[in-house]
Amino acid sequence: MKMCLASEAEVKPETTKIERIKVRSIQDAEESIVGTEVKVNGWLRTVRDQKQFAFLNINDGSSLSGVQIVVDGSSGSYDTAKSLTTGSSVSVVGTVVKSPGKGQKYEIQAKSLHVFGTADQSYPLQKKRHSFEFLRGIAHLRARTNAIGAVARVRSSLAYSTHKFFCDRGFVYLNSPILTASDAEGAGELFQVTTLPVTKPEDIKTTDSGEADFAEDFFEKPTFLTVSGQLSAESYATALSDVYTFGPTFRAENSNTSRHLAEFWMVEPEMAFADLQDDMANAEAYVKYCINYVLENNAEDVEFFSKFVEKGLMEKLETVRREPFASISYTEAVQILQESKAKFVFPVEWGTDLQSEHERYLAEKHFQKPVFVYNYPVGIKAFYMRLNDDQKTVAAMDLLVPGIGELVGGSQREERLDLLEKRIADAGLEKEDYWWYLDLRKFGTVPHAGYGLGFERLVQFVTGMDNIRDVIPFPRHPGNAEF
Repeated sequence: MKMCLASEAEVKPETTKIERIKVRSIQDAEESIVGTEVKVNGWLRTVRDQKQFAFLNINDGSSLSGVQIVVDGSSGSYDTAKSLTTGSSVSVVGTVVKSPGKGQKYEIQAKSLHVFGTADQSYPLQKKRHSFEFLRGIAHLRARTNAIGAVARVRSSLAYSTHKFFCDRGFVYLNSPILTASDAEGAGELFQVTTLPVTKPEDIKTTDSGEADFAEDFFEKPTFLTVSGQLSAESYATALSDVYTFGPTFRAENSNTSRHLAEFWMVEPEMAFADLQDDMANAEAYVKYCINYVLENNAEDVEFFSKFVEKGLMEKLETVRREPFASISYTEAVQILQESKAKFVFPVEWGTDLQSEHERYLAEKHFQKPVFVYNYPVGIKAFYMRLNDDQKTVAAMDLLVPGIGELVGGSQREERLDLLEKRIADAGLEKEDYWWYLDLRKFGTVPHAGYGLGFERLVQFVTGMDNIRDVIPFPRHPGNAEF
């Protein structure tokens, strides 16, 4: 009996699929890549037609510089190539060759060209320099520029190195809640979340005092977007020893400065069986680790920032990762500032918080490197910070860095129940709202410490970018929730 087999016409020979390769992988490759056939996808930065050849510069976002594509005039893709414009998206298959041009090791001789999408002359990122202010108005496209693309890559590296630093040291990653009934800072600058019919206030039930009756709300109490994951982290640290949170936080501070965002990311480790010295040591090691990682893995981006954004950035970062941080008490800091010849807008007095101008003077002028300031007056710090024996200061610390001011704020936490209850009352907060937080002091309390690092400020410090709105993909600030 004859078996039914597929006819020869139906049998298709196997074809070798050319896998896409990232531009950076080509740039970092050994010379053995020469002669290899590759496929590159990306967006055109420039197109040059020189009659016999068309030169395309393609960037896929994996590196600062793109890769040059050479399309021969005799190629069937030549007419298509020379008609393309900046911003068009393409796929090129070709052979890697050594480049005779300066500033690039390799280029690709195109064999085929596929156009995903064209960009007409209204494309706003033509080949010229654009102000950061202009780019904020087109935040959906600005990552295609050199500066914002480099910021995104550095930010990604800093996020990766954050997780790696803590995980390598046995910390447990904690996802703290975004919705909360607690004000961790006691500052009251919170975004309230409600399902009450705010567009029809006449339909909102009120209490005898005339206030909205939140018993009718979704959570049956006033609820907010979190300003910090710290209190949650403390809870888990008293079970798992070392934990950290890394996520978005929110503050309804009506500030339109270049230093503030309404939505920002915080890195917040908490360590059980730790004091203020342990806290500062961990913070210094973490900052140095992140900077070292970026210098090792984002050298091209850092060199770009050092050349075009902050002169001497590379040297600053090298100093930070090489030299130990300075450390002084708040009292010593006040004395240094008072004895300096600098003219400050805000007067310096013991008992008042240091302003940005004071912080930057200490880091940029006096020490010329990062400096810890510790043991702050009790009256200017949060309720959860441990009261020192002098009854005047708390075991708090801030890390001040050049160009930014405060990068890290932390403390040893108050582990003594009676003192914590008094601090909550003194802050005007309701003890009942923190019943679970107080439980941590009732059941096996331990000395513990932690800190918070504003992630966008770290990105600013490492890139030299002046405005915090340029180091987060889609900034949120008063009057702006676009994109």
